[in-house]
Amino acid sequence: MSRFLNPAKICLLALIELYTNKTVPTSSIVQILSFITSHLIDYDLSNAPGDCEGRWKRAEITVSLVVSITDFEKVLTPHTAASGMPGRSLWYVFLDKLWKIDSLDALHAFFERCSELLAKTKEELRRDAEMGTPAPGPEVILLSRNSPFGAFVRRSQLEFTRLRFQDAFELWKNFVKYRQTTAAYYRKKTPSFQRLSFDNVLLAGEHDWGGGVEAVASVAYGDMLMDDPTMMLPVSTDDIEKLLEFQIDQMQKYGNRIPLEIRHQFQDLLNDSFMVPSLSHYLSYLDAWRAGDYSTSFDYLHRYFDYTMQNRDRLFYQYALMNLAVLQADFGCHKEAVAAMLETVSTARENRDMTCLNFALNWLFHFGRTHPEVTKELESNSMLGTGKESLAFLRSKAKETGMWSLWGSALMSEAKMSLSNGESLATALEHMVRSSQILVERNMKSMMGSQLSLNIALWDRLGIAYLSSTACEVFLRCHARHSIFDDELKVTSRQASMLALKGKYDEALGRLERMDANALRAWKPNQYWHKFRGIIKLRRDLHRNDLDGAELLLSQLLQSKNEDLEPDLAFVVDSLHIECLVRRGDLERALAKLENLILELRDENKDVALRVRLLLIKAELLDKCGRPQKGFTIAVRAANVAWHARLIPYLWPAVGAIANILSSLGEFEPAIQLLNTILPRSLECENSAMIAQLYSHLADANMGMAGKNQPRSNKRREFMTKAVGALEKAFDHYSSIEDVNKQCEMVAKKATIMKVAGDNVLANDYAAAYLALRREAAQSRI
Repeated sequence: MSRFLNPAKICLLALIELYTNKTVPTSSIVQILSFITSHLIDYDLSNAPGDCEGRWKRAEITVSLVVSITDFEKVLTPHTAASGMPGRSLWYVFLDKLWKIDSLDALHAFFERCSELLAKTKEELRRDAEMGTPAPGPEVILLSRNSPFGAFVRRSQLEFTRLRFQDAFELWKNFVKYRQTTAAYYRKKTPSFQRLSFDNVLLAGEHDWGGGVEAVASVAYGDMLMDDPTMMLPVSTDDIEKLLEFQIDQMQKYGNRIPLEIRHQFQDLLNDSFMVPSLSHYLSYLDAWRAGDYSTSFDYLHRYFDYTMQNRDRLFYQYALMNLAVLQADFGCHKEAVAAMLETVSTARENRDMTCLNFALNWLFHFGRTHPEVTKELESNSMLGTGKESLAFLRSKAKETGMWSLWGSALMSEAKMSLSNGESLATALEHMVRSSQILVERNMKSMMGSQLSLNIALWDRLGIAYLSSTACEVFLRCHARHSIFDDELKVTSRQASMLALKGKYDEALGRLERMDANALRAWKPNQYWHKFRGIIKLRRDLHRNDLDGAELLLSQLLQSKNEDLEPDLAFVVDSLHIECLVRRGDLERALAKLENLILELRDENKDVALRVRLLLIKAELLDKCGRPQKGFTIAVRAANVAWHARLIPYLWPAVGAIANILSSLGEFEPAIQLLNTILPRSLECENSAMIAQLYSHLADANMGMAGKNQPRSNKRREFMTKAVGALEKAFDHYSSIEDVNKQCEMVAKKATIMKVAGDNVLANDYAAAYLALRREAAQSRI
């Protein structure tokens, strides 16, 4: 097998020769040159389509060109040749040039003639002047020796001269097979074309040898003349290595697996190759890792580094350890992953590999934030230091060594830590702006996913859901094509979650269903995707009061909560589990689970938003138990922490809980004042359940004020009217999220108000509506 040359490259050389001979018409030059250039230069598909399939188009094009001449036909057929017989297509002229290479000797002559395509050096021009050879005219097209075309021509000619005779003959046979599919077309256009025209030696000897020519052809070409399907494809080592590098780059850059069609085509090429590059083991490791096959990925990782490190001592040992640590962390072997990464740190320091060292420290920091129970002992022994110290060190080292991606990542981590700890928003915004400046200046498109995810979280914490949703849409439309699939998946999930909070369950599930199927073939994204869909369906079943279906989903999600679920998803599942217990009426188990969660978060020092959320759930549980006053301190503490941390989506429910407690104490007027103050701002959060609950508290407070006034007085009627209006608002929001129990509760309250007001007709209508809702909910569960 040739190291560089194959039949496709011979065809590219022939096409370049047609261009220099001015056979290509002026109107077609751009298309033809673009086609040639796309196969000579490793270009970046930055303008590729937004879907993931467009990212693999480069591999498809390379494989297609190597195995078939059809791509040349598609490009050349629509164009007419600028010289030669009038009306002839460029495809015919191209084939005529290929079929005139009719022997191994003609192939040698073709490559010798390639030097005429290049501009002559000063030494060659001086020698021609001494010999009286005229210089080429200015109208002649000559290729600069350092241009992409010139470099390709020179390398092709050099590689051909280096070939042994056996390899050159194999190249010739592959070329004959490659162009053979065009024989029928060329025979129609060329009357002189005969059966043995593919080899001029056989054609010339047919009259002398007679029937013996078949025997000679059989010896020279073997089974190739019989169209044996097991014949090798015309592939070179250069093609294999380029395809390997491209596939690995795509998998590392976007986190996807190789599409099945491309994988099968590549395996065919690899099987037909005499040599299997060691890099193919690394590709197999990546694919097995993404597929979730731990034992196979572990085996291929060891195989790759065994092949590549035999003569390099410990020079690249740290990268083997780093890959091993990441692999073990993905499969739940957390202690082994930390041990391997710590050894990576030691080896990188020993080899003075600052790039690997900084990456390892950055990984340890993020792993410690996600799994604090594993790295707790390390931090206590001051091996890693505190989070802020680690980030400050990484930021300074990244700036010194010019590692812009690590610098931006450290700044984003500092912003995230500030938000998580409930610190100053101004400090977090400062870090975000600085990281954004680095990403824009250095054009680091792949990190825009992390940057915009942080922006989405910031707007979400500030309670401005519209800006959070807009940031999601901006990322998905403009930046998803350049980011890893994990970022796209999490932003889409965040968008689906916001839709589910507004009761748009079908639209939320539709957003998830429209994601790229090939990208979801990877194990971890597939698990995240399935579990997030399960969470949305669980929320919908709870609101529809389908508790049997909800408990079935809960049992499936809780089985792998500690192993596979991301920390944010694990907390959502726990909170929905508590809600399910509350709807079942098992308040004791719900309170016990809540206390366990509070203890876990207190020990692990997690996000302040999670702690505030648990405080609100506890205040709500106490209200369900009929002891709302016991939650007063809890609600005030939650409101205080939410205010200082600017957690607006949790501040309004905390204030609502305080207003509800005030109503239970008979302080209805302050409760109404609080609720009227926060309700306009709460609408910005676009959380229908929270808004409906606040309107329900407002209705209760207004009814309390109505009870303090004289019967049949205008004031009493005014407050009752306000209560009914608030209940209608609450009913509308509960209807949007399909919360059947709460809808029935609001209708029952309206029926009670109408009965108190003496309007028995409306009271009976509301009672009938209550029964209709109950029946409808029961039928939907069936």
